[in-house]
Amino acid sequence: MAKIKKINHIAIAVKDVEESLKFWRDAMGLQVDHIEDVPSQKSEVVFIPVGDSEVELVKPTSPDTGVAKFIEERGGGMHHLCFEVDNIDEMLNQLKEKGVRLINEIALELPGRKMAFVHPKSTNGVLVELYEVL
Repeated sequence: MAKIKKINHIAIAVKDVEESLKFWRDAMGLQVDHIEDVPSQKSEVVFIPVGDSEVELVKPTSPDTGVAKFIEERGGGMHHLCFEVDNIDEMLNQLKEKGVRLINEIALELPGRKMAFVHPKSTNGVLVELYEVL
C-alpha cells in the first residue's frame, strides 16, 4: 500500500515573481534556492525551501495553462498542495479504486520525479499534486 511521506511543497500562482519575492524573500526572510523553467508545465518556478518542504512560486509562461487561467480568475494565490508519496503508481491505483477523480490517471515522468494531479472535485476544492522523487 502506497504511503504519503510528507508535504513536498505548496504552490502559489503568481503574475510577477519579483513582486511576490518582496513578501516571501524580503519580508519573510526566506531564501530562494533556485529558479527553474518547466516547459512541460509552461511555467517558471521559484523554489523556496522551508524546513523539509518548499514554497513554490509558479508563474505561467503561456496564457493557455491552468495556472494562467487560475490567475486570470482569482488574481493568484495558493494553487495546489503537493504530497510526496513512496509509490505514485500504486497511490493512483488506490485512489481510482476508491472512486477519486484524477486529472492524471497515469503519472507524468519528468527528470528525477513523477507527478500526477487529483481533481479538486474529489478533494473539496483543493488541487492536490502527488509527487514521487526518483
